[in-house]
Parts: sequence; structure tokens; C-alpha cells
Amino acid sequence: MARRLALITGASAGIGAAFARIYASHGYDVALTARRLDRLEALAAEIRLRFGVEAYPIAADLAQPDAVDQVLAAIEAEGRVVDALVNNAGYGLPGAYAQTQWTDQAAFLQVLLVSVCGLTHKVLPGMVERGFGRIVNVASLAGLAPGAAGHTLYAATKSFLVKFSQSLHLETQGAGVHVSALCPGFTYSEFHDVNGTRAHVSQSLPAWLWLGADEVAAAGYEAVEANRAICVPGSPNKAIAALAKLIPDDWALALMASQGSRFRKI
Repeated sequence: MARRLALITGASAGIGAAFARIYASHGYDVALTARRLDRLEALAAEIRLRFGVEAYPIAADLAQPDAVDQVLAAIEAEGRVVDALVNNAGYGLPGAYAQTQWTDQAAFLQVLLVSVCGLTHKVLPGMVERGFGRIVNVASLAGLAPGAAGHTLYAATKSFLVKFSQSLHLETQGAGVHVSALCPGFTYSEFHDVNGTRAHVSQSLPAWLWLGADEVAAAGYEAVEANRAICVPGSPNKAIAALAKLIPDDWALALMASQGSRFRKI
């Protein structure tokens, strides 16, 4: 039987690259998409050599409305279908909402929300028809906590991904399709380098709050295989998520007002 194929977005580094290696280690071929083709090609070469599976590098900018169709067309051109989808592409957009440009916010929503929904909508029917599918939506601990000032749409989109994943999880029961929202906290990756917050978070946060990208991706893989709707990796993050459910909204907002500069960068 031909190997199954996993499509990972934002695969050039961090959690996405870790997911690519994990799926390859479990015998999947992988389609890797991100903007940086050189990194994708290097990762694809590593995966082919290390795991003996096929890897397809597909350069695409998910901020562009036609990127989803371009990625899926490249996969179709190889005669393949998507058996597992990891919606991982994302970034942070610092600043108060009124002080940002709408073009930047619109691109942000295209990557973190519209492309996720579009990819999922296009590959899900085939998964249901074949009786097998895996979908991991990389959300965030920020999606389970109250909103904070700055990075205004980040927590909102991650909260959307949690609810979106829960609904899909229920809709696909008994269809052989597993859907999970992965909600990591602070993770060692390029995320904070890209949005310019590396120095701040490295100095202000204790080491025990951080997880490696490999740990996060491994937890996400295990969760979707077990068909758990939500996965919060790491004991400190689980405690924060539980606390966010228990304390009154007014208290939670007051906490975010005083500590929001930390939590909004998850």
C-alpha cells in the first residue's frame, strides 16, 4: 500500500519542521509548505535521507488568497492526496490594534484563519470518503486565556481555532477522521525572533515555562492519534489553562492587565 501523505504548513522551522520529522518517522510522506524554499528543500533532503520517505517542498505565501489552491494543485500534480493536515503557519503582529495597518491585519487573518479554514474545507471531504484523516490545528495557550492588550487578533484567532477544532472533532466522530487543537505555551522556535520579542521574553520568563518544538509536536501527534479534541502540552500550561477556566472574568482581565505583556506573546 502506498504511504500516506501529511501536509504541514509553516514547515520551514520550529513546530512545523518538528511535525514534519515526526510524521516522516511514522512512515508518512510529507508535503512541506512555507515561504522560504531554500529551507524547505534542505528539510526535504534531510527527511528523505533520514527516514526513507518522500518529501515535497512547496513554496507558498498563505497571506495570498490563491495560495491554498496552489499548494493543493502541487500535491495533486504528484498524484497524491492529503491524509494528514497540520495547520501550523502563523506569526505574531505586535502593537495596539489602532496603531497597526489594516493591510497587515488582513494578511494576518488570511494566514492564521482563512487559509486554515480553506485547507481544511478542501481536504476534509476526501478524508471522510476514504475513512481516514488527521487534522491538527496549532492554536495556542493564548486561545484558552482572556485577551490581552497588544497582538490584538492573535488570541482571538487561536480561540477560534480551538472552537473550530472542537466542532470538527464532533462532526467527524465515527468517520475515521481525528481532529485536535494543539495549544502550546512558550516554545523555543523562531516565533519570537520574527516578531521582535525574543529579548523581552527570554529575560522575563523562567526556563520552566518553555518547551522545545519537538516536545510540542510530539504531544500534538499523540493527541490527534488518540483523537483528543484539545491538547495542552506541559504541566505549567495545563495549570494555566485550568486556572483560566476557574477564576471569574473580572479577575482574569485584571490579571491580564497586569501580566498581559507576558501572556500575549505565547
